[in-house]
Amino acid sequence: MTDTTTGSPLGPLTPDTTTGSPLGPLTPDTTTGSPLGPLTPDTADLDAYLAADAVIDHRHPEIAALAARLRGADAEATARAAFAYVRDEIDHSADIGVWSAAYRASDVLARGNGICHAKSHLLAALLRANGIPAGLCYQKLEVLHGLNAVYWPETGQWVRLDARGNRNGADGRFATVPEEERTAWADDPAQGDHHYTTVYAAPPADLLAGLARAREDVAGFDYLPAEL
Repeated sequence: MTDTTTGSPLGPLTPDTTTGSPLGPLTPDTTTGSPLGPLTPDTADLDAYLAADAVIDHRHPEIAALAARLRGADAEATARAAFAYVRDEIDHSADIGVWSAAYRASDVLARGNGICHAKSHLLAALLRANGIPAGLCYQKLEVLHGLNAVYWPETGQWVRLDARGNRNGADGRFATVPEEERTAWADDPAQGDHHYTTVYAAPPADLLAGLARAREDVAGFDYLPAEL
């Protein structure tokens, strides 16, 4: 998928599709038992979920080096290690009161902190660098919350992973099946909270434009869209 409409200062999102997956095209999973609802990819092209672009820049040498260090005996072990690293070793800006405004994966790694969207971009980069198809998905809370979805070819299912960081009441857990999904924040239907059902290969243009407006050392989320 090529998004050439973004006004991002990082340039248009032109995925690198040279990775080539032996897993074949994606078939939407409509049989999920997730308590958060089903997930459907925004493209049937699996290569889009392995691609490097201006935000999920997994060909950056520091990203590639970390991905190699986190690589385990199989895809599950690798994904588990990458998830734990981003959740536990990269701080959420709001938890520590340090606002890097970083959102490109390599910048998030270099700065060591970012908001949920930044952390989801880094996790996607680490997974893709290890050949694990990974996308972006979202939850409507008071502000738009960002997380990930991983595709497991053995089951043909997408599974949500939320590496936001488990502080201040958040409780994201690793899962390999939809039934075990545990994101950082539970939905409050009375407040209109809900999980979106699309797995994006790249950040939506409106979100990307908002992230580009963030400024270092300025707290808050006013630049984020309220919903998709």
